[in-house]
Amino acid sequence: MAGTRRVAEPAAPTQAVGRRERHKRATYERLYAAALDLFTEQGYEETSIEDITERADVARGTFFNYFEKKEEVIAAWGTRRRDTLRGELGAIADGGLDVLSSLENCMRALARINKSEWRTTQVMLTAWVRCGHPIFEEPYATPLFAEIVSAGKEAGDVGEHVDPLLVGNMLRDVYLGTLYRYVGRGKQPTTLANELVTTLRLVMNGVLVRPGRQ
Repeated sequence: MAGTRRVAEPAAPTQAVGRRERHKRATYERLYAAALDLFTEQGYEETSIEDITERADVARGTFFNYFEKKEEVIAAWGTRRRDTLRGELGAIADGGLDVLSSLENCMRALARINKSEWRTTQVMLTAWVRCGHPIFEEPYATPLFAEIVSAGKEAGDVGEHVDPLLVGNMLRDVYLGTLYRYVGRGKQPTTLANELVTTLRLVMNGVLVRPGRQ
């Protein structure tokens, strides 16, 4: 009819892209979950790409649309683990507790996260180390620890001579060193939290301001 304005229809390509992206994400998650389950069940080295794609019910070539090699699954796990730990420690850092209580809660949270998926942690952390990732990984825990120590310093609970970043690195080393030792020796994490907190207190004994100590 002359003079009638046509109403523009929704853009089909945009909808198609949305569906395509959702499908890609779902396939990625299926592959990732299949890989993690198999690594946990039978070990990283013992799991082949064919095992993963069969478990995920996709063609073998589909794996390489998302991961260049099997090692990239380890990197993806590391990224997700870091995000989880950042979230946990960040919430504690913002909780308004005194410096020692905050750091103790951080260590307990780290122990709890590892304990909750201990078999996966054992397998993936071992693969992570063998692939050399610890040498190049971002020291994600260090600035969170350092932030807590810095706040304690401002409150007068931490000595003026203390470098928060140095303490942050020390506490990160305490956490990772203890965790690697548990994994390497095949120990169960029943005493992990206690050991982390005890070692933390030893470190903080030289950091906190004590009555009568200059």
